[in-house]
Amino acid sequence: MSARLHLAIADDHAIVRLGYRRLLEGEPDLAVVAEYADADAAWTDLKGRRPGEIDLLILDLSMPGRSGLDLLRQLQEALPWLKVLVFTMHDTPALRQQCQRAGATGFLGKSSDPEALIEAVRRMMHGQAPQPDIPPRRAAATPHEQLTAREHQMLLLLLTGQPLEQIARDMGVSDKTVSNYQTAIRQKLGVSSAVELIRYGQQHGLMP
Repeated sequence: MSARLHLAIADDHAIVRLGYRRLLEGEPDLAVVAEYADADAAWTDLKGRRPGEIDLLILDLSMPGRSGLDLLRQLQEALPWLKVLVFTMHDTPALRQQCQRAGATGFLGKSSDPEALIEAVRRMMHGQAPQPDIPPRRAAATPHEQLTAREHQMLLLLLTGQPLEQIARDMGVSDKTVSNYQTAIRQKLGVSSAVELIRYGQQHGLMP
């Protein structure tokens, strides 16, 4: 490649962003030109960008405040030219489909080898899907695929078994808000207890 690709990273952990930056900028054709610690910071900067200033955003979904999925939908509407690689620790078929519907160009789990991230970036800039690819959308959706982006993010956190108070702190919301989400999620999934929720997660490959 003759021109350097301009990349941006959205991840709430500074050490993780630094690691990605060093990995990517070790390649002569890649340059990280922006970093964001949350979805709001990413949106504030990206909405004023023009094509060519940033070619691809590497996006983590689990950040404080607004979810990465919410940002993904917003970017798809406002900046359809921006390619977005979802790079997350929550690698499940259901989440991939959520990202696909929200407008992600590609999806890669954080458990992948470092070289896989570099390869994914290059493949996407050539109009190819990263490996592993986002699976095709199924005709019939399961109950958890009907959750909103925020509910899906909350579901993944509930399945980790963390106390509601800890989830509230991590998300930057009140304990009552998390409790309300938990109630709504259980109703939509047709479960009535934490044990049934875990069982549902196991049956549908949602467990972390």
